[in-house]
Amino acid sequence: MKVALIILAVTAGLLLGIEVLLRVLLGFGNALIYIPDAECGYFLAPNQRVRRWGNRIEINEYSMRTGAIAPLPAPDTLRVLLLGDSVANGGWWTDRTDTISEIIARQLRLQISPLSTNAQLHSKVNYYCNFEVLNCSANSWGPRNQLAYANRFGLFGALVVVLLLNTDDLFASAPCSAVVGRDPAYPDRKPVMAIVQLLNRYLIPTVPREKLTTPVAPNEDKVGCNLEAIRQIKTAANLANIKFVLALTPKRHELGESGPHDWEVKARSRLAELVTTEKITYIDFLPIFNWATELTSLYRDSIHLSPQGNQLVSQTISRQIVAFFDHKS
Repeated sequence: MKVALIILAVTAGLLLGIEVLLRVLLGFGNALIYIPDAECGYFLAPNQRVRRWGNRIEINEYSMRTGAIAPLPAPDTLRVLLLGDSVANGGWWTDRTDTISEIIARQLRLQISPLSTNAQLHSKVNYYCNFEVLNCSANSWGPRNQLAYANRFGLFGALVVVLLLNTDDLFASAPCSAVVGRDPAYPDRKPVMAIVQLLNRYLIPTVPREKLTTPVAPNEDKVGCNLEAIRQIKTAANLANIKFVLALTPKRHELGESGPHDWEVKARSRLAELVTTEKITYIDFLPIFNWATELTSLYRDSIHLSPQGNQLVSQTISRQIVAFFDHKS
């Protein structure tokens, strides 16, 4: 009996120690929560603050990975709306200060001298002395999710809309809420224990993702549907007199001599036709990344970018934003 009690006490102590370590050091037990949505598929639940692996994640009242904002910016604020997926969001592996949106905001502050008194340097962009880049993104969102978000919430008085995609997004399925609460990467409630979250996330077999997506209609043209969503986002920006930038990051395998797969080449070609027809300001990061000296340093996996990759993307986009406004008075 005593031996059993000792074993029970040791086991309980060990579990308690693991629970504390998982919560304090790794941030388990306080998962980001998702909410299903019929049009958008899912949102990050509003008003959340969590920490994972030491990285701080804040979700505001509009389900953005951004601090609290006013519905419309102040007159001296240059507000940018960044629509994206997990590349823009940064996920649990990126601290809030290292997301692409935050880096762009810092780059804009560096590139723009507020209210310059030098007539030769003065331009419209110098009017702005505050800069906001709103991060409207979620893991596995595609153009149709992003369009649904913009239709739901509007464009927040932004002067520039940046749609940041990766090549996979051209093949994204229609928005689907089935993943919420069924895929451990999209929980709909806080876990009872950090240990339970760890087991659910990494050790317990999950429902295959293809069973949690919207059934594809026969002969559905996914690329065509996503290109149409891109066109509609650009049209909404135009109607609101907002500048629009489309940026596309490649998958890691597309770099170098091997290049994109045949189906990716075809999708990129169709995207190029849309860009030409709609006169879209387009940043293709494939040639930009191929010019980089250390290709492998740009990625943390096959899709998501490293801090160096985030810096390169942010610097390129911020220069394009400045160019929109930097015409001499």
